[in-house]
Amino acid sequence: MSYDIGIKALNLQWTERVARTEYNDHAEFVRCLAAKYPGKSFEEVLHLDYLWVTHDGPNDWSKGRVTDMGHAVYVEDGSDYRQPKPSPFTTADEVLNFNCVREYGLPDFKELVDFYENYYRTTQAQYDAVISGGYYKTIVSAAIQAFGWEMLLEGAGEDPDRFGEDVLGSIFEYSLHHFKAWAETSIEVFMCHDDMVWTQGPFLHPEFYRKYIFPRFKALWKPLKDAGKRIIFTSDGTYDMFLDDLVDAGADGFCFEPTNDLEMMVRKYGQTHVLMGGADCRTLSFGNKEDIERELRWVFDMARGCPGFVFATGNHFPANIPLEHALFYLELIEELGLRDRVPA
Repeated sequence: MSYDIGIKALNLQWTERVARTEYNDHAEFVRCLAAKYPGKSFEEVLHLDYLWVTHDGPNDWSKGRVTDMGHAVYVEDGSDYRQPKPSPFTTADEVLNFNCVREYGLPDFKELVDFYENYYRTTQAQYDAVISGGYYKTIVSAAIQAFGWEMLLEGAGEDPDRFGEDVLGSIFEYSLHHFKAWAETSIEVFMCHDDMVWTQGPFLHPEFYRKYIFPRFKALWKPLKDAGKRIIFTSDGTYDMFLDDLVDAGADGFCFEPTNDLEMMVRKYGQTHVLMGGADCRTLSFGNKEDIERELRWVFDMARGCPGFVFATGNHFPANIPLEHALFYLELIEELGLRDRVPA
């Protein structure tokens, strides 16, 4: 665990080993490591150099209309299971008349800056790792939370231009208030999250993204870029067809799931951008040790040649990975992450 390694990697500086992060949901693995390495945290044992953090501020969206799509069982004890609730939006017209600022209201700007700064400083003080600022419900993710998937698609399908201009425009205005507040803080790195695609790729026409989403990303990121912050973009699903668009908008790096084309990302952006990802959780869960070693060697053979690679298992480190595989994984990444030499 090293802030120094993390911040160097996020600034494309060479380090003696590949930087690491992890999105862990494997409670048994945590318990095993706690018994094996008493006095050390999970983050210390795995040598995590960056911790994925976003925060959307103190506003309570439940005061307005929001959708709860429920949650499937993912963690060990099933405590994350939640039944879906009906969307409060029942017609496309209701979606198209939505205004995010009017619906949820904007917090006082100075209070928001102070809130984010205190949150960041308090969290950063707990770890010898890089803690980012960040925002989760940037544009599309805000629409998902407000409308749910079915009503989002119905509204966008009914009138794509009105949905893109008015509805997403109001979400942009809401998010910009928060992005500007984060820009006033002392963070060094900003994680911009927006689940804008599915596993199969974009669910709207690619030109819709280029007209209504990527220009707004650029505008959202400008105050952060002007303040010297590094921007890492993350989305669930497969968004590698939009890498050039995201780079044009100002992204300094990408956090991604294993459905994206890693070899292409390394080839095009491995020397100029942060790449955060690598291993496939499905291999760890359903493969054997030979499969795991083959995949990790393939990933690290590329990662060691990229100064800004931050290795992680995507999507998350789930509870269904056999403990034997998790421990084997830990041994391998300790070995494979070392660089034989650090380029001058």
